[in-house]
Amino acid sequence: MRPLPRLLGCLVALALSGCAGYRLGPTNGLAPGEKSVRVQPFANQTMEPRLGDAVTAALRKNLQHDGTYRLATHGDADIVVTGTLKRYDRHELSFLPKDVLTARDYRVSVTAQIVARDTNSGKTILDDEVVGYTLVRVGSDLTSADRQALPLLADDLAKRATALLADGSW
Repeated sequence: MRPLPRLLGCLVALALSGCAGYRLGPTNGLAPGEKSVRVQPFANQTMEPRLGDAVTAALRKNLQHDGTYRLATHGDADIVVTGTLKRYDRHELSFLPKDVLTARDYRVSVTAQIVARDTNSGKTILDDEVVGYTLVRVGSDLTSADRQALPLLADDLAKRATALLADGSW
C-alpha cells in the first residue's frame, strides 16, 4: 500500500509540470489590449472582385479575436496596418478520373504585401509578403466555387498576418 501514494504523487507532479511553459495571453511581452491597431482597407491589384474587402474584414476579425491588440475603428491608433493584394493564383491539384483535362480540385492562393507602422515613432514594425491558401472542389461552376472559397482564403491570409503581427520578432 505504501508505493501507491508515492506513484500517485509522481503522476500528479508529472501532469502539472507539463503545463509549466504555457502562457496565457499575448506572447510578445505586451499586456492584452495595451496597444491599439487600425486596419486600413486593402488595395486589390488582382482580378478577383471583392477580395480586398474580404481580407480587410477577416484581418480585423482575427486581430480582435487574438486579443493582443485592441481594434481601433476610428480615431488614433498605436499601429496602422495597410496592405496590397498582389497575386491571386489557382493551380490544379487533381483531375476527373475519365477526363485528364478537366480539373476537379484547385489550390487557390492570394499574396499580400502587409505593412504595419507604429504611429508614435513612425517606425515600420512589419513589412512582409504573406500568402494565404485554400482548397477548392469544383462542381459544375468554377465561378461559384471560387466565390464560396473566398471567405476561407481571406481567413487563412488573415490568420497568417495576425500571427506575424502578434508574435513577430520586430
